[in-house]
Amino acid sequence: MPQQQLCMRASSIPRLNIAAIFTIFSNYSHVVPNPNSYNILISNLSKSNQPHQSLNLFRTMLSSGVSADAFTLPAVLRSCAALRLSSLGPTVHCLSVKSGLYSNLFVASALVIFYVRLGRLLSARYVFDEMPERDAVLWTAMLSGYAQSGEPESALGVLREMVSERIELDGVVMVSLLLSCGQLGWLRHGKSVHGFSVRRCFGLVLSLGNALIDLYVKCGDFSYAEKVFDGMSERDVISWTALILGHGLNGRANVAFKMFDEMRKERIEPNMVTFLGVLSACAHAGMVEKAWGYFSMMNEFGVACELKHYACLIDAMARAGQLEEAERLAEEMPVKPDRAVFGAILAGCRVHGNSKVAQRVSKKLLKMHPDKSGYYMSIANIYADLGRPNDAEKIRDFMLEMNVDKLPGLSSIV
Repeated sequence: MPQQQLCMRASSIPRLNIAAIFTIFSNYSHVVPNPNSYNILISNLSKSNQPHQSLNLFRTMLSSGVSADAFTLPAVLRSCAALRLSSLGPTVHCLSVKSGLYSNLFVASALVIFYVRLGRLLSARYVFDEMPERDAVLWTAMLSGYAQSGEPESALGVLREMVSERIELDGVVMVSLLLSCGQLGWLRHGKSVHGFSVRRCFGLVLSLGNALIDLYVKCGDFSYAEKVFDGMSERDVISWTALILGHGLNGRANVAFKMFDEMRKERIEPNMVTFLGVLSACAHAGMVEKAWGYFSMMNEFGVACELKHYACLIDAMARAGQLEEAERLAEEMPVKPDRAVFGAILAGCRVHGNSKVAQRVSKKLLKMHPDKSGYYMSIANIYADLGRPNDAEKIRDFMLEMNVDKLPGLSSIV
């Protein structure tokens, strides 16, 4: 059997390990793998959810005296990215320079994509700028990397370069642009991208539709968001969740609840962000019983309760005046409370005039952040609201003694 066929057969075996690979080779006239054989195996392993084995074989290859070439390194970098090995990738980068492969288009492209996937955009841009030629895939990778890492201005800068270089703009670019516009709150620019997508007949595919919903929700244009949603032939949990979360965070509790029920009727299972949306709606409306219902439902769907979910539940309790219960939950929950949790309770204390809980919570907040003037001012304001000006003045005097400045117009509660 030719080595190439043997390698293809070996790399197709599920959960293959290095020992098994060489056992297979030894069964065929003790054939010793050559560089091409290694490349086939390393590449196929990196593509078949076995990146660890791909890297193990790469190490075996080097230790056996076989040099890596322009086909080896891209596969190795793919495995490094899959495993998020931020230290090994740069080592491969150095190897490419030492071996003279750095200028190879395939190797350089793999380096850019590796750095983008790990969020190391400065390194990605450095390699990108060094390349003598760049294709549309690389331009799109850079633009998407900036957009997904919360650097929308840089993403739009890459777009301007793409237009200048006459690079073809496709649906993937549109999704990244919409993400950037949403992060910046640029509704007008986002609508321009939407119009461009329609004119180019990209169609309302799932990823583009979800990006449009995300844009319009972040910019507060729920009418357009719902039009896009209604016009999508296919919708997934991301589509539903974007609207549910948007309505929940903007105080449209009943709309969020209705959409949640409709999503379940469509047999789409909610995820942790979906529950964050309905719990946020409960928090804004102070609907404690309903919040507990959704909180319990998370367990039914196998969704882990994280700090943000507890924070919403505690916020709902605080707004409803259940301050002692909220404080107790903050102390007993399995995750460590942060200042947003205690800040929500403190805000509830001022609304409902509970100075006892406010004092206890303030101590916890000040222990966490002793330099935050907002916490001192909150407790002082609570005393003032309760008709205890002397106590309020004591807090302000203490702030002066501790050299804590009051920042007008600012709050550190949440």
